[in-house]
Amino acid sequence: MTHDTDELVFVPLGGLGEIGMNAACYGFGPAGCRKWILVDCGLSFAGPDIPGIDLIMPDLTFIEKMKKDLLALIITHAHEDHIGAVGQLWGRLRCPVYATQFAADMLETRRQSDEAAPKIDVRVFAPGDNLQLGPFSIEPVRMAHSIPESAALCIRTPHGIVFHSGDWKIDASPVSGWMTDEKRLREIGDEGVLALISDSTNILRDGESPSETDVGAELAKIIAEAPARVIVTTFASNVARLRSVGLAAAAAGRTLVVAGRAMERVGQVARQNGYLEGVPEFYPADSFGNIPRDKIVVLATGSQGEPRAAMSRIAEDDHPTVRLAPGDKVIFSSRPIPGNERPINAIINSLARQGVEVVTDRHGLVHVSGHPRRAEVKRLYEWLRPQYAIPAHGECMHLYEHARFAREQGVKKAIVAVNGDAVQLAPGVPEIVDQVVHGRLMLDGNVLIKPEDEGLRERLKLSFAGVISVGIAVTTKGELVGDPDVVIAGLPARMRDGRATDDMVDKIVFSALDGLSRGRRREPDDISAAIERAVRNGVRAAWGKRPEVHVLVMQV
Repeated sequence: MTHDTDELVFVPLGGLGEIGMNAACYGFGPAGCRKWILVDCGLSFAGPDIPGIDLIMPDLTFIEKMKKDLLALIITHAHEDHIGAVGQLWGRLRCPVYATQFAADMLETRRQSDEAAPKIDVRVFAPGDNLQLGPFSIEPVRMAHSIPESAALCIRTPHGIVFHSGDWKIDASPVSGWMTDEKRLREIGDEGVLALISDSTNILRDGESPSETDVGAELAKIIAEAPARVIVTTFASNVARLRSVGLAAAAAGRTLVVAGRAMERVGQVARQNGYLEGVPEFYPADSFGNIPRDKIVVLATGSQGEPRAAMSRIAEDDHPTVRLAPGDKVIFSSRPIPGNERPINAIINSLARQGVEVVTDRHGLVHVSGHPRRAEVKRLYEWLRPQYAIPAHGECMHLYEHARFAREQGVKKAIVAVNGDAVQLAPGVPEIVDQVVHGRLMLDGNVLIKPEDEGLRERLKLSFAGVISVGIAVTTKGELVGDPDVVIAGLPARMRDGRATDDMVDKIVFSALDGLSRGRRREPDDISAAIERAVRNGVRAAWGKRPEVHVLVMQV
């Protein structure tokens, strides 16, 4: 039963205007008294421009404030950009989490590897189930993707159906996991769909994504013909690729070794859920040295150039067990995520210098996306026939192109919304009606901080201009006790005029002390301020940058 004041709203907190960090809220009811569900809680990976930060997560302040009305967190699939922040952020929500068996097992495996991780209230669902959550009746629908058990959500409300696609593609032979359920999608379309919120990742690409089976055949051919070692690097969570490489290795009479803890965990969960049936057991990385060079295939993490992942360490000859030699072959069974091109190219260049042959998707069909191209997106619109569309899972250029494409498919209105936009879907014509608190949280070690955190801001400054620390002891009469202790980090050893930086700083410190009156030399705060100012200005004049300067004055 609906009331005149009941509204259906969509509020993305991550994943719209970016690729990664997916988190989307759906609310139903009158303003100020709505019931909510949260779909996905993912992360993204930090770049080298944020020193010391590896993972970025959505700021859930908006939904945290209404957690008493938050009915559930529903996970569409187990990729990190949809599930990766659950362990860190669930404690702020404390709501039931619904996931497929594979995703639930991935959450549990991750929890077991982290002693501080909380025990999460996870409830397993399957396609065809009906999750009755307050005003929401939610049906998971099978969708093909590059990880098993990717589910779209058919969200039925008193104001109509919202179809949340999650990540998907159309693949008649996906190797591992479900096929997209065309029959059920057509049936939902016959019911009538109010709004489609759907994947935009490959909307700039024409045609259809090739099948995972085709990639498996190409990898099998390359591995069978290779005269020496073969390393395949791919996304750790791409179970279909793990299966294809495992079968290709077995067919070529080779042993498969896994290098990378994330891939080991995914392989373990995939095997216990039956997705690696018929694939021989994987061997750990410490088996590498015991296997003949022409009888081994290595699956390695780090296809996106992550500095601490296996592939980067192998390329730099820094891995504890895996070594390469001229004539070996490395296959990048992946495509660069925008922004990762530089570290990936650095790995490729390092491998080339070692005489290792590198194969990428420029050389053959060694990778296929798990996301739909335009022809597949067109078919989804034909099956569902939504009245309205909101592009999701993409940067702004993807969202705007998807909106234009949706209008060509006959939708009444396509809305480009980004993180923080509150979209009223019903009643009336959908429109953006508000902006809510949103943003990012960064995992700094094991502490979550906001981008404006003072420590992070200082670290960014230090990474640009370094730091100089000066320690001084003086008597109560202002007389220097011993020599100043100067520590310099992050500055060049010599200035442009050839002066040694440490000698220059020493002279600036003594000069600053000599310039103080006898009275001011008795005041530690005056000494500290004078030295700090003199060192900062003196170094800036010589170097062109102004470092952080810390001065400690002890009176003895």
